[in-house]
Amino acid sequence: MIIPIPSNKQRFVIKLVIEALLPFELGIRVYDPRYAHTFYFKRKARFQKARTRREFSIALPVSPEVLELEIFDKHAPADYAFKVHDFKIEKMEEQKLWATEEQHRFMEFAISFSQKAGYVKAGFFDSPNHEFLFQYLSKITDAFGNELITPARTHRKMPRVQISQSLFQGYTIPIRVAILAHEGCHWFLNTRSQKTADLCGIKNYLDYGFPTIEAVYAVTKVFGKHPELVGAAQVQRTKDVIEFIENYRSNA
Repeated sequence: MIIPIPSNKQRFVIKLVIEALLPFELGIRVYDPRYAHTFYFKRKARFQKARTRREFSIALPVSPEVLELEIFDKHAPADYAFKVHDFKIEKMEEQKLWATEEQHRFMEFAISFSQKAGYVKAGFFDSPNHEFLFQYLSKITDAFGNELITPARTHRKMPRVQISQSLFQGYTIPIRVAILAHEGCHWFLNTRSQKTADLCGIKNYLDYGFPTIEAVYAVTKVFGKHPELVGAAQVQRTKDVIEFIENYRSNA
């Protein structure tokens, strides 16, 4: 099932209820149909029993001119396993991003780039006033030409971020924003601490209205593809992010 949405670059929340007519695995995708690799939301959910219902709320603090919402059975081509109830679109109010003007400009640039990173060619991308520079590389490599698993990295003494196209194309737009917000905080705070950059970046990301679960994905997605690299530091990093998000939500 595909539902077209005239989003018109507005902020809004999609709300719907899915009823399972039989056990199945649900897939939900929200994307810009004009371009490849432009997913604003991707989720899957397993319904273990028939006649069960689940409500979904899809926050879209940024959007393109048009969107499509696709709801589907991940293991069957037809839509006979479910029904959609109570589909509606609600306006999302503007939220305060408590940051410096410089950080505001960086976030706007990061969001703009994230929306097009799935289909633009590798190259250099300047912010409108040439304040920040994104170097979009086909892949990020070490001094010996070996590809690194990091999706982005920042020079702490200048506002330039190197970004891996091979990794970014596979991420949703919110995950890209969360990663870039993290990298921006490395530079703004002049810190090497991953925890400090994580929490600073996630706060800016959440203040903008992006969904919380994507912030966790942003921390864990790379390591999910490389479990051999997961150690105590990465586990603790994920715990710190989840704890921060829980405190943020409870104080919202």
